[in-house]
Amino acid sequence: MALRSITTQRRRLADEVYDQLVNAIMSREIGPDDRLVQEKLAAELDISRTPVREALLRLEKEGVLHLANSGGFRLAKISEEETLELYQARAAIEGQAARILAARNDPAEMKQLRATIRENEKLSNPSTQDYFAANRSIHRAFMEMAGNRFLLEMFDMIWGRAMAFHLFAAIENTDIAKSLGNHMALVDALETGDRATALEVFTAHIQDGFELHLDGIRRTP
Repeated sequence: MALRSITTQRRRLADEVYDQLVNAIMSREIGPDDRLVQEKLAAELDISRTPVREALLRLEKEGVLHLANSGGFRLAKISEEETLELYQARAAIEGQAARILAARNDPAEMKQLRATIRENEKLSNPSTQDYFAANRSIHRAFMEMAGNRFLLEMFDMIWGRAMAFHLFAAIENTDIAKSLGNHMALVDALETGDRATALEVFTAHIQDGFELHLDGIRRTP
């Protein structure tokens, strides 16, 4: 069997460029009016164009960027269909984690989840990024507690995508405080010990988030 050599340096550079671009999107250093050109980015980063192009194409594949008519890439406007697909995936993954937790109904786990929620919801003059981070941390705590590494990997794939924050930013056009929802009610549902109840409450919570995002997308100019 013949194997080709792996260029680890190129992959590492492309990942670094990707991370920097995602951070710039989340911090709003890159906005809808900015055009990302690989030659210019490569010059700013003092690297070759290849890893920059790889990072840009990765963001395009994830639905964060699209090819601009004038060349280069711009932030893409996320469609209602993409939003629906993302929330459907969340409901499937997080709903199953809820069933696992409800069946186990461990008082120590419930206490820890409540403490995690209280800690993450202590926000002072929060930004959109703060709300996003708080929501992700809280929901990830449920996934971690469920103890299924495959469900956790799928959760990280969804919430770790740059599109997750790009989509979340749309709720700035609504009452962003509603994004936190009522996370304590999720723990209440788990404490019933009823898997069907837990699934129903988690699904309704995620549906509320979907409707909030949909409203934000429709209000976006």
